[in-house]
This record gives sequence, C-alpha cells and structure tokens, in this order.
Amino acid sequence: MPSADNRIDSRDWGLLALLSVLWGGSFFFNGVILRELPPLTLVLLRVALGTIILLPLLRARKIEFPRGLSGWAPFAAMGLFNNVLPFSLIVFGQTYVPSGLASILNATTPLFAVIVMAAAGEERLQARRVAGVVVGLIGVAILHGDALGFESKQGVGILLCLAGAFSYGIAALIGRRLPQRVPPLGTATFQMIASAVLMAPVAAAADRPWLLPMPHASTWLAVLGLAALSTALAYIVFFQILQRSGATNVMLVTLLIPVTAMLLGYLVLGEPIAPREVIGALVIASALLLIDGRVLSWFSRAPASTPHTIR
Repeated sequence: MPSADNRIDSRDWGLLALLSVLWGGSFFFNGVILRELPPLTLVLLRVALGTIILLPLLRARKIEFPRGLSGWAPFAAMGLFNNVLPFSLIVFGQTYVPSGLASILNATTPLFAVIVMAAAGEERLQARRVAGVVVGLIGVAILHGDALGFESKQGVGILLCLAGAFSYGIAALIGRRLPQRVPPLGTATFQMIASAVLMAPVAAAADRPWLLPMPHASTWLAVLGLAALSTALAYIVFFQILQRSGATNVMLVTLLIPVTAMLLGYLVLGEPIAPREVIGALVIASALLLIDGRVLSWFSRAPASTPHTIR
C-alpha cells in the first residue's frame, strides 16, 4: 500500500526508471509506425497485441476474470482514460509535432495528476509536490533546449498531447480506486482487454485497416516492440508501482522519460551529451527529490551543532 506521506522506496525508484525506458521507447516506435499506418490503427494494434501477449501469462497465474458489468466497469474506465484516449490523442499529436516535443508535453502528466487527485479529495495539494513538478518541467525544457521544434500549425498537436496528459491524470484517480485484491498482472490485462474492445469499432469505422497496404517488416517490428515492451511489460510494471507507491507517484515516470532517452542515446547510439542536457537532468533529479520529500525531512531533523570546548 502507498505510504501516508507519498514517499517512494528504493525498489519503486528502480521500477520507475525501468518504466521510463519502456515508455520512452513508445515515442520512437510511434514515429516509425506512423510512416505507414494511420493513428487509430496503430493504437488498436498496440492494445490488441498487448492483450494477446498478456493472456497466456494470466492463464498461467490462474487469475480469474471480472464478473458482470460491475466487475468490468473499473477496468473499462481505466482502459478508456489510460489507453484509448491518451494513446489516440498523443499519436494524433505526433502527426503535428516531433517526438521530442511530444515527450515534453507528456511530462506535464504529474502536474495534472496532482491537480486531479487534489480536486477529488484523494490527496492533499502539497506545496512541495506542486513545486517539484514545476521544477521538473523546467528541467525537461532545459534538457531539450531549442530542439522543441515549434513550427506553424503545431498548436493542434500541442493541445492534443496536453489533452492526452490530462487523460493520464484522470487515469491516476481511477487507478487509485481499482480493486486492490486484483494482482498487477490481472489489472494490466483486464484494462488492455477493455481497451481493445473499445478501440476495435472506432479504428474499423475510421481507418478500415483491412484495406490498407501491407506495412514493411520494419513497421511490424516497431509494432511488436510497442505492444510487447512499451505496453504489455510496461503496464505490469506500472501497476506494480501503482499498488505500492500510489497514483501520483507512478506518473512521475513522465519526468524521467526524457532523461532515460538521453542516456540510452549516449550508451547505445554513442550520441554526445551536451552540458545543457546534464544541467536539465540535474534539475529533474532535484525535482524528484523535492517531490519525494525525504531529503527535506533529513534537513528538518538534523540536530543543531553543539560548540566544541577547546582545552
């Protein structure tokens, strides 16, 4: 269960870092897939294939399905606000704005989550958490510098990405109210099933995917990576953190995504890291420490120094 003061333990910081890598890859995968497939078909493939990957694991763990409409309702709501709406909005947004800018806009998710949780009376609007999120957003902006890519006609894409981040904030509230007895694997699978059911008629009516030309192998590899890594595995990790550390804490992953993308570029692709990027990463790190609050409590509990007597 989440701690009373919304702090995150070392294990969950590690899980957040892993989740940032998995979800950070989704912006790359989306960029590859959108060259050949329309946005709604992309989202349908993501949730449908993610469901197919998770179902055998569910069967192996002998986790029972929800019963009746009342049993499925919370997972349908989670699927709508955590998958269908944000995936669709952000993917459509990426047709107007570059992936880097989309990831920056996605980093506003913790701010929306803090506001939504406070408005619903689920968590107190703590000044340090709001300040930490704002500092984190500044760090993300510094990290990307002048590579934001603002051009004409990008206003629509920016609004779409922000709407997706707001949807994630609502999903944080819904996630707080999900049945606690369901293990993370079950929660991940059930919301994915609901998402696939919701997306199928929408994508069929809008895109008629059966009439689209067959994508190239590189596109299918990106679809598989998006479904297996950035969706199926990512949501198992997501719901682990959600149950252990709480809804607003799990959304902090969106602040980490730009940092992990920078580090992966350096370690895997040999891309250089500019001083500006180091400063941005340090600002984000300080924001996460501010949000967590333990460092502040250490200073507040530090005993006053006693004068030494010289003999």
